[in-house]
This record gives sequence, C-alpha cells and structure tokens, in this order.
Amino acid sequence: MSTPVNFPYTLTRMGVIMTPEEGNDLEAEGVLNPGSGHTPDGTLYLLPRLVATGNVSRVGLAKVIITDGVPTGVERDGVVLEPDQGWERGANNAGVEDPRVTFIPRLRLHVMTYVAYGPLGPRTAVAVSSDLRDWRRLGPALFKYDEALDMDLNLFHNKDTVFFPEPVTGPDGVESFAVLHRPMWDLGEVKPGEGIRVPAGVTDTRQSIWISYIPVADVLADITKLTFWSGHRFLAGPEFPFEALKIGGGPAPLRVPEGWLLMHHGVTGTIDSAFSQQQKVNYSAGAMILDADDPTIVLARTSEPLLKAETPDEISGIVPNVVFPTAIEEIDGVRFVFYGMADSKIGVARLDHVPA
Repeated sequence: MSTPVNFPYTLTRMGVIMTPEEGNDLEAEGVLNPGSGHTPDGTLYLLPRLVATGNVSRVGLAKVIITDGVPTGVERDGVVLEPDQGWERGANNAGVEDPRVTFIPRLRLHVMTYVAYGPLGPRTAVAVSSDLRDWRRLGPALFKYDEALDMDLNLFHNKDTVFFPEPVTGPDGVESFAVLHRPMWDLGEVKPGEGIRVPAGVTDTRQSIWISYIPVADVLADITKLTFWSGHRFLAGPEFPFEALKIGGGPAPLRVPEGWLLMHHGVTGTIDSAFSQQQKVNYSAGAMILDADDPTIVLARTSEPLLKAETPDEISGIVPNVVFPTAIEEIDGVRFVFYGMADSKIGVARLDHVPA
C-alpha cells in the first residue's frame, strides 16, 4: 500500500474556522464534524454538529466566509435539524449527530446521513433537501437481510455513513447508489452479555468500513428507498498503526483521475463505551483510492496519517486528540477539507494533488 510520501494527495492546515459561540447554549459543548454543500445560488455552507449541555446535538447551518480564496470563518444561519422525533431521543439522551452531506446530481438533492442518538443508541438515518435549509426525514436506514452473512445488520449500532455522489455498478450488475457505513459489532452495547458478534466470513472484529447499495431505478420511483440498503460488502479495515483500533469513513468520496478519493479516520487507544465522550483515543486522517468502476477495490492507501492531532485546538477539547474529516469542497479550483478538532471546533486543510 502507499505511504504519504507517494500517495497522490496531501493535507495542509489552513486554520480554525468555527469555534463555540460565547453565550450560545446550543454550542456549550462544541461545534464539530460538519457536512457541507452549496445552496441553489452557489453559496457555500457548512452544516456543523452543534452540541448543547448534556451532549444533545443538533445540525446547524453556517455560511462559509472566504478571504482571498481561503475559508476563514462562518456566519451562523440557525438550526436545520433537531432531535424532535421519538426515535431520535431516549429517556436520558437525544441527538442528531455528525451529518455527512452528499449532493447527488442524478436526484438534484442533497442527501444527508446522520446519527440518531435514540432509545437504543446510535442509529443511521437519512434526510434530503434541495436547499440545505428544509430537510425531509426519510427515516432510519434499514439493511436488507443477506442469508450469506448469517447476520442481520439491523441489530448493530452504525456510524460514519455517507453516500457516493454518482451511481456505480452494484455487485448484482445493477446501476446503484452506493453508501459507506461502519457497523459496530459489540452487541453488548445493546443488550448486556451478548458480546461481539460478526457476520459469516468476518475474522477481524475491529470496526471497519462497509459498503451497501440501492438500485437507482428504485430510488427514482420512490425517494424513500434511499433508506433500504442491500448488497452489503466489507470494504476496508484497520491495517496500519494509526488505525489499530478502528477506522471509519469521512467526507463523501471524491471522483479524481485515479478513481475515488476516500478520506477516512483511523483510531488508536481505548474505547470506554459507545455512549461515552471518549477520553483515551486518538483520531487521525488517512485516505484511500478506490477503483472507479468497483469501489470495493482499494488501489492505494496511506500507511501513516495525512493529518494527526498536533495543534492545541486538535489536542485539547471535549474529546482530546481528534482530527476527524467530514467534508470536502472546492473554492476557486482549490479543494479544502473541513474537519472536527477535538470534538470542540472546526478546522480546514487544503487538499493538494501531487502528480506522480
């Protein structure tokens, strides 16, 4: 696999662009892990996760301020999604967390995947919008049963889900929308005593990136089919020291000359509980190149981080030592990656292509 030295992309820090607003109760525990997109008039917005006291998250909207071609700040524009549905709230918890937003031209819609922190813990959900402001919930993601896996993926908590922007060919040869996700195999987090359970053929129980599919024809006939995922396949698991504990997907995969550029995060350390704000982990940003025609094929991969927690804003925060990439946007021909910093702030890094 590739190393950052010969991997064709690099990241360079450009600064912090969003910090919690003083006196704003909705941001008392941080602003982080944004989605992104352009409104119909072309304006670039972030959709940050806003965390209120008690670890209750909402999705906000913030216009990106651009100075000399570089994102330098934001102007807040309210809240677009709150945990106001029964399945997004538990007896002692609530939240709509970590939005990933993909504009899918075929649908002429922004598709948001987010984590609903409901009665049984974190569960992936889907919403759509034409303008980034008004979102229609399509509901929780459902995993079609695959007998070959000997397991119902609906049993597991699932995070880090994001759609590809363009259709691909599914494993059955059908034109499909593809979505990345990361099942969490410890059923003891759902029902104490059950322990770790994995599908047939899985030998590594660490959390890894999987891919599923939805036929394009089904979605064009009924947009709610975006929640019904099938053709589940393992894509990539932990392989290098900076991702020894687990890995997960980042921004929507980006079509590049080499194939699909997938930014991901690698994690080391110790997980306390799926429901805790972790204090003993270290998140870094890595990347892969996936085959353009079959994204289950990993063509290249960083063996070391492209970006790791080194600055004070990345090292110290609600969850220390976190670099968590979640969005990529192009400004005047230059691509920028937006990322969460220690679960407290939002930073930006320039994404550069390094020709072979």
